[in-house]
Amino acid sequence: MHAYNRLPGSGHNSPSSPPSSPSLRSPRLRHSRSKPNRFTQPPVTLPQRLSYLILSLLLKRQGLFLFAPLLYISAMLFFMGTVSFDVVPVIKHRSPLGSVYRSPQLYARLKAEIHADNSSMDAISTIWKHPKGGEWRPCTKKSSGGLPESNGYIYVEANGGLNQQRTSVCNAVAVAGYLNATLLIPNFHFHSIWRDPSKFKEIYDESFFISMLENDVRVVDTIPGYLMERFDRNMTNVLNFKVKAWSPIQYYKDVVLPRLLEEKVIRISPFANRLSFDAPPAVQRLRCLANYEALRFSSPILNLGESLVAKMKARSANNSGKYISVHLRFEEDMVAFSCCVYGGGTKEDEDMKAARERGWKGKFTKPGRVIHPGANRLNGKCPLTPLEVGLMLRGMGFDKSTSIYLASGKIYDSERHMAPLLEMFPLLQTKEMLASEEELAPYQNFSSRMAAIDYTVCLHSEVFVTTQGGNFPHFLLGHRRYLYGGHSKTIKPDKRKLALLLDNPNIGWKSFKRQMLSMRAHSDSKGVEMKRTSDSIYSFPCPNCMCRANKTEDSRSTSVT
Repeated sequence: MHAYNRLPGSGHNSPSSPPSSPSLRSPRLRHSRSKPNRFTQPPVTLPQRLSYLILSLLLKRQGLFLFAPLLYISAMLFFMGTVSFDVVPVIKHRSPLGSVYRSPQLYARLKAEIHADNSSMDAISTIWKHPKGGEWRPCTKKSSGGLPESNGYIYVEANGGLNQQRTSVCNAVAVAGYLNATLLIPNFHFHSIWRDPSKFKEIYDESFFISMLENDVRVVDTIPGYLMERFDRNMTNVLNFKVKAWSPIQYYKDVVLPRLLEEKVIRISPFANRLSFDAPPAVQRLRCLANYEALRFSSPILNLGESLVAKMKARSANNSGKYISVHLRFEEDMVAFSCCVYGGGTKEDEDMKAARERGWKGKFTKPGRVIHPGANRLNGKCPLTPLEVGLMLRGMGFDKSTSIYLASGKIYDSERHMAPLLEMFPLLQTKEMLASEEELAPYQNFSSRMAAIDYTVCLHSEVFVTTQGGNFPHFLLGHRRYLYGGHSKTIKPDKRKLALLLDNPNIGWKSFKRQMLSMRAHSDSKGVEMKRTSDSIYSFPCPNCMCRANKTEDSRSTSVT
């Protein structure tokens, strides 16, 4: 057999191909194919004939399929030309639940039920339950012995607002004590946003601070002249360490201490957040001592703050002197920075753009920067409005007889936003309402001193409400735990959940109130929390700064180490 005979298509069957069908070779079968049957009969009706003709033409001229898209487009254009789009319905899609500020609409719908609700039973006196883990007590001891010879002087610049500066001061005490150095009273760096030129002694009691630390850390207000002569009496000529944020205490021992021994004076600027939260017990003890015992506001600030506390208690006589303090962050710069929308239309939009450009020039207008207000709200990043705070507190069972102290700067568009809160809580007070103009005059242009007054009044309230986060509430959480048996007595709302509830068009007052009471109970359960490795000791003083009420300090120290 020739080789080509084995190739397919050469006139012979390939060994692997199936045999030819006998129907193509049998005369009998060929003859039977000519007989018509029901499957091969031509169509009878006109539509059938027309369809058959078109299909046959297309099958015979397959190239016509190329024109099918053109025929389709032509038909669509013809159809569109005959339709008036004036009558085509437009489908409107509702924004995702929780992404739009609709709290005013919710209040308008539930207002009658809210003001008619008399079911609250002394909420302010029953809000906090006995802590499950037992009570805690402060047990930060001062040293009683003397200090060895100093290794040199450390000077730090504390930047930021009141409580960021407070962090720097406490961390500086811890570092100086650990290195057996003498700490120069920290310098408060003037910030372009807070714009407060106050010095340490204008906010804190400097002599009290020095005396409280005298057996643990040397603190002075000046460096000896013979040392400063080496630097032409100019602190900017002193060696400045650029320390990375959250550096471990070991870094200071390995890197900073050798240069301190050599130079005798070193500078660390900036110093905010330059020490890790996690540190040995000896370092944490110094942090506790500085924050909870040594730092006390200056006498003018403390006296005014305590007088406002007394006034709030007097106004809360119907609740045994107990009042609620609310830290509200709804100033214009805060609203602008959040990039959230609050239904103020074109005016609000223009105000926010101008505020962003003033405070953070170019930050929000960089190419490619996209602002997503809806996503911010869904993620719980939008500051609560006064109205939302009012709805939340009424839902948690606090009625209109509850006294509220509002710690805040100037509220953005206050006339519109404050009206419903005052309607729900007519006993609301601010420092401007409690103090006279003469009393506040020395502090009006100093944001840190004004914040210190608010801090004092919030510290002594029965309930503290935080609405936005930041250093102010973080320090108050820890300070209140230190004063109140380890319990922060603080309401910290779930803002993601709150955004969904406030935007729910179908929610009723009873359902909303049930959700708020659950949120209140959750805050109570989180009142006592232990510090974890990554937590700040300024928010979580247990167990480093506190002992269980039925245990000694020695047993606490053993468990911590």
